Amino acid sequence: MQLLNYITSHSNLSEKSVANTVELLNEDCTIPFIARYRKERTGNLDEVEIAEIVKYKEQFETLEKRKKTILKSLEEQNVLSEELRTKIQNVEDSISLEDIYLPYKKKRKTKAETARKNGLEPLAKILMSQRTDNVTYVASKYITSEIISKEKALEGARHIIAEWINERTDIRNLIRYQLERFASITTKVVKTKKEDEKALKFKDYFDWSERLNRIPSHRLLAILRAEKEGFIRFKIEIDNERTLEKIDAKLIKNNNECGAEVQLAIDDAFKRLLLPSLTTETLNNAKEKADEAAINVFSKNLEQLLLGAPLGEKRVLALDPGFRTGCKVVCLNEQGTLVHNETIFPHAPQHKISEAQYSIEHLVKKYNIEAISIGNGTASRETEHFIKNCSFNNNVEIFVVNEAGASIYSASKIARDEFPNHDVTVRGAVSIGRRLVDPLAELVKIDPKSIGVGQYQHDVDQTKLKKSLETVIQHCVNKVGININTASSSLLSYVSGIGPKLAENIVTYRNQNGVFKTRNDIKKVTRLGGKAFEQSAGFLRIKKGINPLDNSGVHPESYKLVKTIAKDLRLQTEELIGNTKELKNIKLTNYVTPDFGLPTLKDIVKELEKPGLDPREKAKAFSFDDNVKTITDLHVGMVLPGIVNNITNFGCFVDIGIKESGLIHISNLSDTFVNDVNAIVSLQQQVVVKVLEVDITRKRIQLKKEK
Repeated sequence: MQLLNYITSHSNLSEKSVANTVELLNEDCTIPFIARYRKERTGNLDEVEIAEIVKYKEQFETLEKRKKTILKSLEEQNVLSEELRTKIQNVEDSISLEDIYLPYKKKRKTKAETARKNGLEPLAKILMSQRTDNVTYVASKYITSEIISKEKALEGARHIIAEWINERTDIRNLIRYQLERFASITTKVVKTKKEDEKALKFKDYFDWSERLNRIPSHRLLAILRAEKEGFIRFKIEIDNERTLEKIDAKLIKNNNECGAEVQLAIDDAFKRLLLPSLTTETLNNAKEKADEAAINVFSKNLEQLLLGAPLGEKRVLALDPGFRTGCKVVCLNEQGTLVHNETIFPHAPQHKISEAQYSIEHLVKKYNIEAISIGNGTASRETEHFIKNCSFNNNVEIFVVNEAGASIYSASKIARDEFPNHDVTVRGAVSIGRRLVDPLAELVKIDPKSIGVGQYQHDVDQTKLKKSLETVIQHCVNKVGININTASSSLLSYVSGIGPKLAENIVTYRNQNGVFKTRNDIKKVTRLGGKAFEQSAGFLRIKKGINPLDNSGVHPESYKLVKTIAKDLRLQTEELIGNTKELKNIKLTNYVTPDFGLPTLKDIVKELEKPGLDPREKAKAFSFDDNVKTITDLHVGMVLPGIVNNITNFGCFVDIGIKESGLIHISNLSDTFVNDVNAIVSLQQQVVVKVLEVDITRKRIQLKKEK
């Protein structure tokens, strides 16, 4: 089996596109670079399709590696025939491969192995043939000092038969089919934990049963977490009698004494060997699918969050609200640099409202503040109310910003390196301010699992989650494009072809030599070679540089082509940029070459029309209902403004200005059937909701999206 055949058989992509993409991947090209600058070679594949090729390529390589290990083991055992070798080489999935290897796999001491050592394999073969009806007489021939009775001889033979049955691929696949199609997962509460307050969130699963192949991702992960925490017990069940009848039909040839012994061996193999291992396998498969669904939800949420609307380069006053410890206040200039910090105490127990008001009004005036960013944690609503009662001479916009993960950042090495002379409270406030200015630039500094979006992210495969989230971050960073002269090393590390070490080298070079004036200057960075430059240059922006193309998504390898187009139009390159009239009249087919096809040419023209354009929307101010401060202020029928702060497969959660977010179940998102929550709402979307139910004990709020 060849790599290209494997990938094309698992996807709907053409062999040529797959072959060229694999070549590019083997040349250490990144997914963003391939998708953006090698469209002619891939047949215009997007990042999702290229990622699919990467996934199947890795699967194939893992499978081939396992095959080599197994073949080596079989050679060492002197059991590798050409037929077996061919069978292994042609297998296309890991489950089938492991089934083939199972009879030869080195086992710990088993009942069957002990029976073989005691010479009972011939008896097992006799029983399996089912040709004699005098089992007692045959078994008596195998009595020894170790096998002291006919019953012990038959028992040992049955253990050997049970192992044979366990190793039969057709039997294993029969049970797999029953488990995949008909298995149910049933839960029961642990009686001693029923009244535990922590168990209340799992109350729905105290007595639950559902088909395993139909259970939604979030429900399976919730059940597994509840079981892990000791609140419930669950079991996977199928119709054992029906399954055993199907196995009997395959193995029972005669209704004689031998057949009865084989029947006993079947029952033993099923209960002791087959059902436990295949139930675990089925549950693992279901968990893997649930993980994939949950990771997909988290990835979509993270992408929307990272691509959230930035305010842009504005002078910002940010507040990290608090009661007893006060509100930490910081002022940031247009570049996000900290220029001032202090603490005010407008709330209980100090109630220094006048002093706090004077400080805020003075700072807004002194630093010519354009926007105020308030964290949405403790005392957020009270702080927002306080700020709105302040008087400002200029038009200052007020924003409430999601501060999830700000405390993680403030205590991190990244924050300590950025602000070595300030404590965690100052760093947290700075993060709140910078999130308003540019969510992407700030959020890349935080472990995505701490950002507060997704479902059961701590319960899924952490390796797969980390890889998926890193891919999302890389996609977002490269989609937006990064100002190399202002970006942090955290942000730069996600640029195509860069990575953490080169990112640090870029910042070091910038600190020692000043700003980069051209993209070619990037080559002067230590250890940043030709390949890294090729992969990264198109995603790095230089604002107000010598070459205007350096502030666009046009790759340096296309500069000569742009110059030729401009010359043909009797224009300078800078005169072509933004010249919509001339750009629309370009006959692109005149410039098609083996290296530059129409897809690339169209991308170049699009960039020239609006160079350096940020694909994200601009941030908009928002206000919650001033009458709602806690969950006790809610009543059924109330209509409120809110912001979508998390999306799951079963609905979305909405921040309505209190500690608890409300749930809009998927059935309450629209009057028509909804298959995909993301088709109706997006993260950070401002919505109007109606309160359907308030459960103060469980702190749950049910909402409905209003039109």
